[in-house]
Amino acid sequence: MSRKLFGTDGVRGRANDYPMTAEMALKLGAAAGRFFRRDGSPGHRVVIGKDTRLSGYMLENALTAGFTSTGLNVLLLGPVPTPAVGFLTRSMRADVGVMISASHNPHHDNGIKFFGPDGFKLSDEAEAEIEALVAQDIQPAQPQNIGRAKRIDDGRGRYQEFVKTTFPAGLRLDGLKVVIDCANGAAYRAAPEVLWELGAEVIPVGVAPNGTNINDRCGSTHPETAAEAVVAHGAHVGICLDGDADRVMIIDEAGKVADGDQIMALLAARWADEGRLAGGALVATVMSNLGLERFLQGRGLRLVRTAVGDRYVVEAMREGGFNLGGEQSGHIVMTDYATTGDGLIAGLQFLAEMARTGKPASDLSRVFETVPQLLKNVRYSAERQPLSDAQVKARIAEAEARLAGKGRLLIRKSGTEPLIRVMAECEDEGLLRAEVDGIVAAVEAAA
Repeated sequence: MSRKLFGTDGVRGRANDYPMTAEMALKLGAAAGRFFRRDGSPGHRVVIGKDTRLSGYMLENALTAGFTSTGLNVLLLGPVPTPAVGFLTRSMRADVGVMISASHNPHHDNGIKFFGPDGFKLSDEAEAEIEALVAQDIQPAQPQNIGRAKRIDDGRGRYQEFVKTTFPAGLRLDGLKVVIDCANGAAYRAAPEVLWELGAEVIPVGVAPNGTNINDRCGSTHPETAAEAVVAHGAHVGICLDGDADRVMIIDEAGKVADGDQIMALLAARWADEGRLAGGALVATVMSNLGLERFLQGRGLRLVRTAVGDRYVVEAMREGGFNLGGEQSGHIVMTDYATTGDGLIAGLQFLAEMARTGKPASDLSRVFETVPQLLKNVRYSAERQPLSDAQVKARIAEAEARLAGKGRLLIRKSGTEPLIRVMAECEDEGLLRAEVDGIVAAVEAAA
Protein backbone atom coordinates (compact mmCIF):
# COMPACT_ATOMS: atom_id res chain seq x y z
CA MET A 1 0.00 0.00 0.00
CA SER A 2 1.61 3.28 -1.13
CA ARG A 3 1.85 6.45 0.94
CA LYS A 4 1.62 10.04 -0.32
CA LEU A 5 0.70 11.88 2.86
CA PHE A 6 3.33 10.35 5.14
CA GLY A 7 7.05 10.92 4.59
CA THR A 8 10.06 9.43 6.32
CA ASP A 9 9.04 10.99 9.65
CA GLY A 10 5.28 11.32 9.76
CA VAL A 11 3.35 14.06 7.98
CA ARG A 12 5.19 17.33 7.54
CA GLY A 13 4.80 20.63 5.70
CA ARG A 14 4.30 24.37 5.98
CA ALA A 15 1.69 25.36 8.57
CA ASN A 16 -1.70 26.24 7.07
CA ASP A 17 -0.68 24.78 3.71
CA TYR A 18 -1.59 21.24 2.68
CA PRO A 19 -1.08 18.86 4.43
CA MET A 20 -0.41 20.88 7.60
CA THR A 21 -3.90 22.34 7.90
CA ALA A 22 -6.41 22.12 10.74
CA GLU A 23 -8.75 20.22 8.42
CA MET A 24 -6.14 17.58 7.62
CA ALA A 25 -5.10 17.29 11.27
CA LEU A 26 -8.72 16.61 12.18
CA LYS A 27 -8.96 13.93 9.48
CA LEU A 28 -5.67 12.36 10.60
CA GLY A 29 -6.88 12.28 14.20
CA ALA A 30 -10.16 10.67 13.18
CA ALA A 31 -8.42 8.17 10.90
CA ALA A 32 -5.85 7.21 13.52
CA GLY A 33 -8.62 7.01 16.10
CA ARG A 34 -10.60 4.63 13.93
CA PHE A 35 -7.45 2.60 13.19
CA PHE A 36 -6.61 2.13 16.87
CA ARG A 37 -10.24 1.64 17.97
CA ARG A 38 -11.18 -0.95 15.41
CA ASP A 39 -12.72 -3.23 18.03
CA GLY A 40 -15.17 -0.46 18.97
CA SER A 41 -14.64 -0.95 22.71
CA PRO A 42 -14.45 2.04 25.09
CA GLY A 43 -11.46 3.14 27.16
CA HIS A 44 -8.96 3.76 24.37
CA ARG A 45 -6.61 6.69 24.81
CA VAL A 46 -4.04 8.80 22.97
CA VAL A 47 -1.31 11.03 24.39
CA ILE A 48 -0.44 14.17 22.42
CA GLY A 49 2.73 16.21 22.88
CA LYS A 50 4.06 19.16 20.92
CA ASP A 51 7.02 21.48 20.59
CA THR A 52 6.84 25.26 20.89
CA ARG A 53 5.68 26.29 17.40
CA LEU A 54 2.77 28.70 17.18
CA SER A 55 0.93 26.35 14.84
CA GLY A 56 1.04 23.64 17.51
CA TYR A 57 -2.03 25.09 19.20
CA MET A 58 -4.07 24.81 16.00
CA LEU A 59 -2.96 21.27 15.20
CA GLU A 60 -3.32 20.08 18.80
CA ASN A 61 -6.95 21.21 18.92
CA ALA A 62 -7.75 19.75 15.51
CA LEU A 63 -6.19 16.38 16.36
CA THR A 64 -8.07 16.35 19.66
CA ALA A 65 -11.35 16.89 17.82
CA GLY A 66 -10.55 14.09 15.39
CA PHE A 67 -9.59 11.58 18.06
CA THR A 68 -12.50 12.33 20.38
CA SER A 69 -14.94 12.13 17.45
CA THR A 70 -14.03 8.48 17.02
CA GLY A 71 -14.20 7.68 20.72
CA LEU A 72 -10.60 8.02 21.94
CA ASN A 73 -9.82 9.84 25.15
CA VAL A 74 -7.08 12.42 24.68
CA LEU A 75 -4.33 13.14 27.21
CA LEU A 76 -2.61 16.46 26.41
CA LEU A 77 1.03 16.72 27.50
CA GLY A 78 1.83 20.22 26.25
CA PRO A 79 5.43 21.01 25.19
CA VAL A 80 7.58 17.91 25.74
CA PRO A 81 10.42 16.27 23.77
CA THR A 82 9.55 13.69 21.13
CA PRO A 83 11.12 10.86 23.19
CA ALA A 84 8.86 11.85 26.09
CA VAL A 85 5.86 11.00 23.93
CA GLY A 86 7.31 7.57 23.15
CA PHE A 87 7.99 6.98 26.84
CA LEU A 88 4.63 8.24 28.10
CA THR A 89 2.65 6.36 25.45
CA ARG A 90 3.95 3.14 27.02
CA SER A 91 3.91 4.40 30.60
CA MET A 92 0.30 5.62 30.43
CA ARG A 93 -0.86 2.48 28.60
CA ALA A 94 -2.09 4.53 25.65
CA ASP A 95 -3.08 3.00 22.32
CA VAL A 96 -1.30 5.68 20.34
CA GLY A 97 0.99 8.65 20.88
CA VAL A 98 1.28 11.77 18.75
CA MET A 99 4.05 14.36 18.58
CA ILE A 100 3.33 17.65 16.85
CA SER A 101 6.70 18.88 15.62
CA ALA A 102 8.81 19.55 12.54
CA SER A 103 11.97 18.72 14.49
CA HIS A 104 14.86 20.87 13.23
CA ASN A 105 12.82 22.74 10.60
CA PRO A 106 11.99 26.48 10.88
CA HIS A 107 8.94 27.63 12.84
CA HIS A 108 6.70 27.97 9.78
CA ASP A 109 6.83 24.19 9.26
CA ASN A 110 5.15 21.60 11.43
CA GLY A 111 4.57 17.88 11.47
CA ILE A 112 2.61 15.03 13.03
CA LYS A 113 4.38 11.84 14.15
CA PHE A 114 2.57 8.76 15.41
CA PHE A 115 3.77 6.22 17.99
CA GLY A 116 2.25 2.82 18.62
CA PRO A 117 1.33 1.45 22.05
CA ASP A 118 4.86 0.04 22.41
CA GLY A 119 6.29 3.57 22.16
CA PHE A 120 7.92 2.98 18.77
CA LYS A 121 7.07 4.99 15.67
CA LEU A 122 4.47 3.37 13.48
CA SER A 123 5.51 1.10 10.64
CA ASP A 124 5.15 2.11 7.01
CA GLU A 125 2.28 -0.35 6.73
CA ALA A 126 0.35 1.17 9.64
CA GLU A 127 0.86 4.67 8.28
CA ALA A 128 -0.40 3.53 4.87
CA GLU A 129 -3.57 2.12 6.46
CA ILE A 130 -4.20 5.39 8.32
CA GLU A 131 -3.61 7.34 5.11
CA ALA A 132 -6.15 5.15 3.33
CA LEU A 133 -8.70 5.87 6.06
CA VAL A 134 -8.17 9.63 5.62
CA ALA A 135 -9.56 9.34 2.10
CA GLN A 136 -12.69 7.53 3.30
CA ASP A 137 -15.81 8.56 5.17
CA ILE A 138 -14.80 7.80 8.74
CA GLN A 139 -17.58 6.47 10.91
CA PRO A 140 -17.81 8.67 14.04
CA ALA A 141 -18.58 7.35 17.51
CA GLN A 142 -22.11 7.38 18.89
CA PRO A 143 -22.84 10.50 20.98
CA GLN A 144 -22.49 8.62 24.25
CA ASN A 145 -19.11 7.25 23.15
CA ILE A 146 -17.40 10.50 22.17
CA GLY A 147 -14.02 10.76 23.86
CA ARG A 148 -12.89 13.18 26.55
CA ALA A 149 -9.79 15.40 26.66
CA LYS A 150 -7.66 16.00 29.73
CA ARG A 151 -4.54 18.07 30.34
CA ILE A 152 -1.71 16.08 31.99
CA ASP A 153 0.18 18.66 34.04
CA ASP A 154 3.04 16.44 35.19
CA GLY A 155 3.95 14.71 31.91
CA ARG A 156 7.20 16.63 31.62
CA GLY A 157 8.09 15.83 35.23
CA ARG A 158 7.46 12.12 34.71
CA TYR A 159 9.80 12.16 31.72
CA GLN A 160 12.49 14.07 33.62
CA GLU A 161 12.47 11.56 36.44
CA PHE A 162 12.82 8.73 33.95
CA VAL A 163 15.71 10.47 32.15
CA LYS A 164 17.65 10.75 35.42
CA THR A 165 17.41 6.99 35.93
CA THR A 166 19.51 6.51 32.76
CA PHE A 167 22.44 8.36 34.35
CA PRO A 168 24.80 5.97 36.19
CA ALA A 169 23.99 5.58 39.87
CA GLY A 170 26.63 7.07 42.12
CA LEU A 171 27.79 9.65 39.58
CA ARG A 172 27.09 13.37 39.79
CA LEU A 173 27.88 16.35 37.60
CA ASP A 174 29.33 18.46 40.40
CA GLY A 175 32.07 20.75 39.14
CA LEU A 176 30.99 20.59 35.49
CA LYS A 177 29.88 23.82 33.82
CA VAL A 178 27.51 22.86 31.01
CA VAL A 179 25.99 25.01 28.27
CA ILE A 180 22.65 23.53 27.22
CA ASP A 181 21.09 24.89 24.03
CA CYS A 182 17.43 23.88 23.79
CA ALA A 183 16.75 25.55 20.40
CA ASN A 184 13.81 27.42 21.95
CA GLY A 185 12.06 24.10 21.56
CA ALA A 186 10.38 21.27 23.40
CA ALA A 187 13.12 20.68 26.01
CA TYR A 188 13.49 24.32 27.07
CA ARG A 189 12.48 23.45 30.63
CA ALA A 190 13.21 19.72 30.91
CA ALA A 191 16.87 19.72 29.88
CA PRO A 192 18.20 22.52 32.13
CA GLU A 193 16.27 21.15 35.10
CA VAL A 194 17.63 17.61 34.68
CA LEU A 195 21.22 18.86 34.40
CA TRP A 196 20.85 21.09 37.45
CA GLU A 197 19.28 18.28 39.50
CA LEU A 198 22.27 16.06 38.66
CA GLY A 199 24.66 18.68 40.00
CA ALA A 200 25.87 20.62 36.96
CA GLU A 201 26.36 24.36 36.78
CA VAL A 202 23.95 25.11 33.95
CA ILE A 203 24.22 27.88 31.37
CA PRO A 204 20.94 27.78 29.41
CA VAL A 205 20.68 28.94 25.80
CA GLY A 206 17.58 28.89 23.61
CA VAL A 207 15.13 28.65 26.50
CA ALA A 208 12.79 31.55 25.67
CA PRO A 209 10.37 30.20 23.05
CA ASN A 210 7.89 32.68 21.58
CA GLY A 211 6.25 30.47 18.95
CA THR A 212 8.40 31.64 16.05
CA ASN A 213 12.01 31.39 17.25
CA ILE A 214 12.37 27.60 17.43
CA ASN A 215 15.67 26.51 15.78
CA ASP A 216 16.32 30.15 14.89
CA ARG A 217 20.13 30.56 14.97
CA CYS A 218 20.33 28.08 17.84
CA GLY A 219 20.15 24.36 18.60
CA SER A 220 21.82 21.42 16.89
CA THR A 221 21.46 22.91 13.40
CA HIS A 222 23.22 26.12 14.51
CA PRO A 223 25.76 24.92 17.11
CA GLU A 224 27.86 28.06 16.69
CA THR A 225 25.59 29.83 19.19
CA ALA A 226 26.31 27.28 21.91
CA ALA A 227 29.98 27.19 20.91
CA GLU A 228 30.24 30.93 21.51
CA ALA A 229 28.58 30.49 24.91
CA VAL A 230 30.95 27.66 25.89
CA VAL A 231 34.00 29.79 25.14
CA ALA A 232 32.56 32.98 26.66
CA HIS A 233 31.62 31.27 29.95
CA GLY A 234 34.63 28.97 30.15
CA ALA A 235 32.30 25.98 30.18
CA HIS A 236 33.56 22.40 30.13
CA VAL A 237 31.09 21.24 27.49
CA GLY A 238 28.05 22.25 25.47
CA ILE A 239 25.00 20.17 24.58
CA CYS A 240 22.89 21.27 21.59
CA LEU A 241 19.40 19.84 21.11
CA ASP A 242 17.04 20.42 18.20
CA GLY A 243 13.46 21.68 18.30
CA ASP A 244 11.93 18.43 19.54
CA ALA A 245 15.05 17.27 21.44
CA ASP A 246 15.47 13.94 19.69
CA ARG A 247 18.94 14.81 18.38
CA VAL A 248 22.11 16.24 19.92
CA MET A 249 25.47 17.76 19.06
CA ILE A 250 28.34 18.06 21.55
CA ILE A 251 30.57 21.15 21.89
CA ASP A 252 33.99 20.71 23.51
CA GLU A 253 35.67 23.23 25.80
CA ALA A 254 37.32 24.97 22.84
CA GLY A 255 34.03 25.42 21.00
CA LYS A 256 34.54 22.61 18.48
CA VAL A 257 31.49 20.61 17.38
CA ALA A 258 31.21 16.80 17.50
CA ASP A 259 28.42 15.17 15.52
CA GLY A 260 26.43 12.00 16.08
CA ASP A 261 29.08 9.76 14.54
CA GLN A 262 31.62 10.71 17.21
CA ILE A 263 29.08 10.27 20.01
CA MET A 264 28.08 6.84 18.68
CA ALA A 265 31.72 5.79 18.41
CA LEU A 266 32.35 6.77 22.04
CA LEU A 267 29.30 4.89 23.30
CA ALA A 268 29.94 1.82 21.12
CA ALA A 269 33.50 1.53 22.42
CA ARG A 270 32.42 1.96 26.05
CA TRP A 271 29.53 -0.48 25.75
CA ALA A 272 31.70 -3.05 23.97
CA ASP A 273 34.29 -2.84 26.76
CA GLU A 274 31.51 -3.40 29.29
CA GLY A 275 30.06 -6.31 27.34
CA ARG A 276 26.75 -4.56 26.77
CA LEU A 277 26.89 -3.76 23.04
CA ALA A 278 24.27 -6.17 21.73
CA GLY A 279 25.37 -8.10 18.65
CA GLY A 280 28.77 -6.44 18.62
CA ALA A 281 27.42 -3.88 16.19
CA LEU A 282 26.32 -0.27 15.79
CA VAL A 283 23.45 0.63 13.44
CA ALA A 284 23.83 3.85 11.45
CA THR A 285 22.73 5.26 8.12
CA VAL A 286 24.48 5.56 4.79
CA MET A 287 25.36 9.14 5.78
CA SER A 288 27.70 8.11 8.60
CA ASN A 289 31.38 8.78 7.97
CA LEU A 290 33.67 6.11 6.60
CA GLY A 291 36.00 6.89 9.50
CA LEU A 292 33.36 5.56 11.91
CA GLU A 293 33.21 2.29 10.01
CA ARG A 294 37.01 1.95 10.07
CA PHE A 295 37.10 2.72 13.81
CA LEU A 296 34.57 0.00 14.58
CA GLN A 297 36.32 -2.53 12.35
CA GLY A 298 39.56 -1.83 14.19
CA ARG A 299 37.84 -2.88 17.42
CA GLY A 300 36.29 -6.00 15.94
CA LEU A 301 32.84 -4.38 15.78
CA ARG A 302 30.42 -4.04 12.88
CA LEU A 303 28.63 -1.09 11.33
CA VAL A 304 25.17 -1.98 10.00
CA ARG A 305 24.03 0.71 7.56
CA THR A 306 20.42 1.67 6.78
CA ALA A 307 18.55 4.21 4.69
CA VAL A 308 18.46 7.75 6.05
CA GLY A 309 15.92 8.27 8.82
CA ASP A 310 15.96 7.29 12.46
CA ARG A 311 12.88 5.10 11.94
CA TYR A 312 14.92 2.86 9.62
CA VAL A 313 17.73 2.73 12.16
CA VAL A 314 15.25 1.63 14.82
CA GLU A 315 13.70 -0.98 12.52
CA ALA A 316 17.13 -2.50 11.83
CA MET A 317 17.97 -2.45 15.54
CA ARG A 318 14.79 -4.29 16.43
CA GLU A 319 15.16 -6.80 13.64
CA GLY A 320 18.80 -7.55 14.47
CA GLY A 321 18.55 -7.36 18.25
CA PHE A 322 20.96 -4.39 18.45
CA ASN A 323 20.74 -1.78 21.22
CA LEU A 324 22.76 1.17 19.89
CA GLY A 325 22.27 3.13 16.69
CA GLY A 326 21.72 6.55 15.28
CA GLU A 327 22.51 9.16 12.69
CA GLN A 328 25.34 11.55 11.99
CA SER A 329 22.79 14.36 12.42
CA GLY A 330 22.60 13.55 16.12
CA HIS A 331 19.78 11.04 16.55
CA ILE A 332 21.22 8.60 19.08
CA VAL A 333 18.97 5.61 19.72
CA MET A 334 19.59 3.50 22.82
CA THR A 335 16.83 0.95 23.07
CA ASP A 336 17.95 -0.02 26.57
CA TYR A 337 16.50 3.37 27.53
CA ALA A 338 14.23 4.77 24.83
CA THR A 339 12.20 3.85 21.76
CA THR A 340 13.48 6.72 19.62
CA GLY A 341 16.36 9.18 19.46
CA ASP A 342 16.76 11.10 22.72
CA GLY A 343 19.15 14.05 22.68
CA LEU A 344 19.01 14.61 26.42
CA ILE A 345 19.74 11.00 27.35
CA ALA A 346 22.57 10.88 24.80
CA GLY A 347 23.99 14.08 26.24
CA LEU A 348 23.86 12.58 29.72
CA GLN A 349 25.75 9.51 28.52
CA PHE A 350 28.51 11.80 27.24
CA LEU A 351 28.57 13.71 30.53
CA ALA A 352 28.76 10.41 32.40
CA GLU A 353 31.95 9.60 30.49
CA MET A 354 33.37 12.98 31.46
CA ALA A 355 32.47 12.38 35.12
CA ARG A 356 33.74 8.79 35.09
CA THR A 357 37.07 9.38 33.33
CA GLY A 358 37.88 12.96 34.28
CA LYS A 359 38.82 13.56 30.63
CA PRO A 360 37.95 16.82 28.86
CA ALA A 361 35.22 16.91 26.25
CA SER A 362 37.82 17.44 23.52
CA ASP A 363 39.35 14.01 24.22
CA LEU A 364 36.03 12.19 24.37
CA SER A 365 34.48 13.84 21.32
CA ARG A 366 37.33 13.04 18.90
CA VAL A 367 37.18 9.27 18.94
CA PHE A 368 38.21 8.68 15.31
CA GLU A 369 39.68 10.56 12.37
CA THR A 370 36.99 11.46 9.89
CA VAL A 371 37.36 10.89 6.17
CA PRO A 372 36.77 14.27 4.46
CA GLN A 373 33.05 14.49 3.76
CA LEU A 374 31.11 17.18 1.92
CA LEU A 375 27.34 17.55 1.93
CA LYS A 376 25.43 20.16 -0.06
CA ASN A 377 21.67 20.64 -0.41
CA VAL A 378 19.87 21.87 -3.51
CA ARG A 379 16.28 23.10 -3.24
CA TYR A 380 14.05 22.18 -6.16
CA SER A 381 10.54 23.01 -7.38
CA ALA A 382 7.86 20.50 -6.48
CA GLU A 383 6.89 20.06 -10.14
CA ARG A 384 10.46 19.20 -11.21
CA GLN A 385 12.32 15.90 -10.84
CA PRO A 386 16.02 16.83 -11.14
CA LEU A 387 17.32 13.33 -10.49
CA SER A 388 15.49 12.11 -13.61
CA ASP A 389 17.23 14.66 -15.82
CA ALA A 390 19.61 13.06 -18.35
CA GLN A 391 22.40 15.58 -17.75
CA VAL A 392 22.18 15.10 -13.98
CA LYS A 393 22.35 11.33 -14.40
CA ALA A 394 25.37 11.67 -16.65
CA ARG A 395 27.18 13.97 -14.21
CA ILE A 396 26.52 11.56 -11.33
CA ALA A 397 27.87 8.66 -13.40
CA GLU A 398 31.04 10.64 -14.13
CA ALA A 399 31.54 11.39 -10.43
CA GLU A 400 31.03 7.76 -9.47
CA ALA A 401 33.68 6.73 -11.97
CA ARG A 402 36.20 9.29 -10.69
CA LEU A 403 35.57 8.37 -7.04
CA ALA A 404 35.70 4.60 -7.60
CA GLY A 405 38.16 3.06 -5.17
CA LYS A 406 38.88 6.45 -3.58
CA GLY A 407 35.65 7.27 -1.77
CA ARG A 408 31.89 7.08 -2.05
CA LEU A 409 28.99 9.15 -3.36
CA LEU A 410 25.42 9.39 -2.09
CA ILE A 411 22.65 11.34 -3.81
CA ARG A 412 19.17 11.34 -2.32
CA LYS A 413 15.98 13.33 -1.85
CA SER A 414 15.20 14.64 1.61
CA GLY A 415 12.24 12.89 3.15
CA THR A 416 11.05 16.05 4.90
CA GLU A 417 11.89 18.99 2.58
CA PRO A 418 12.08 19.61 -1.20
CA LEU A 419 15.86 19.17 -1.20
CA ILE A 420 18.33 17.04 -3.12
CA ARG A 421 21.18 16.08 -0.81
CA VAL A 422 24.56 15.55 -2.47
CA MET A 423 27.15 13.87 -0.24
CA ALA A 424 30.56 12.43 -1.00
CA GLU A 425 33.60 11.20 0.93
CA CYS A 426 37.16 11.08 -0.36
CA GLU A 427 40.68 11.42 1.06
CA ASP A 428 41.49 13.78 -1.85
CA GLU A 429 39.66 16.93 -0.77
CA GLY A 430 40.22 18.65 -4.11
CA LEU A 431 38.57 15.79 -5.98
CA LEU A 432 35.83 15.64 -3.37
CA ARG A 433 34.93 19.31 -3.76
CA ALA A 434 35.10 19.22 -7.55
CA GLU A 435 32.73 16.26 -7.86
CA VAL A 436 30.18 17.53 -5.34
CA ASP A 437 30.18 21.01 -6.87
CA GLY A 438 29.79 19.54 -10.35
CA ILE A 439 26.76 17.50 -9.35
CA VAL A 440 25.23 20.43 -7.46
CA ALA A 441 25.58 22.65 -10.53
CA ALA A 442 23.88 20.03 -12.70
CA VAL A 443 21.02 19.59 -10.22
CA GLU A 444 20.55 23.36 -9.88
CA ALA A 445 20.29 23.67 -13.67
CA ALA A 446 17.52 21.04 -13.66
CA ALA A 447 15.74 22.25 -10.52
